[in-house]
Amino acid sequence: MIAHVNGIDLFYEVTGAGRPLVMAHGNGEDHTIFNEAVRVLRDSFTCYLVDTRGHGQSTPVQTFHYDDMAKDMTAFLEALDLRDVVFYGFSDGGIVGLLAAADCDRITALIVSGANLTPKGVKRGLRLWFRVQYLFKRDPKIALMLREPNITDDVLRRITAKTLVLAGSRDLIVPKETRQIADGIPGAKLKILDGEDHGSYIVHQETIGQIIREFIDAQGKESR
Repeated sequence: MIAHVNGIDLFYEVTGAGRPLVMAHGNGEDHTIFNEAVRVLRDSFTCYLVDTRGHGQSTPVQTFHYDDMAKDMTAFLEALDLRDVVFYGFSDGGIVGLLAAADCDRITALIVSGANLTPKGVKRGLRLWFRVQYLFKRDPKIALMLREPNITDDVLRRITAKTLVLAGSRDLIVPKETRQIADGIPGAKLKILDGEDHGSYIVHQETIGQIIREFIDAQGKESR
């Protein structure tokens, strides 16, 4: 399916029934990385799997900015009139989730995996590798990771959604930055998955689906 938002077309698939759950992938990926996770989510959620701008079947773009991608997502929620949304974002999708949740009251639960606040939130060796790759490829998606994000504590404080911050113990994100995200969002919970790397529990895995279900179920019990 196609949603025309922010001057571009976002491709998305919908499956399941229940509370709306929007899932956003990482840099250079598309919505299909969540196919396995959806198996454990579609009985409880209406899952909206979105290709972000310049990825998958969405409109190609020449330059990338996280703010634009976040505005795409908030416009997507408005276009489909989705409310009480659970938003899950992996890596770049997590960054987009942080920015969108700070400015959108339609997102009432937020789960982010492997997100960073600044380019230096990525471990130094990988940042050097990105620089080398950009010299040869001039890929605008790599340029994005070298220059952005620049998320301030003020942005984090504006997030009112019930939030779970995830990372693997072997993640490519600097642990200090993951903790800063969790500490900066009022009431956020932090979970570090032992033995997991950046995407090992997410990409084509049911594990992240189980984590999302458990978090939302726990939130429901707390509100009773």
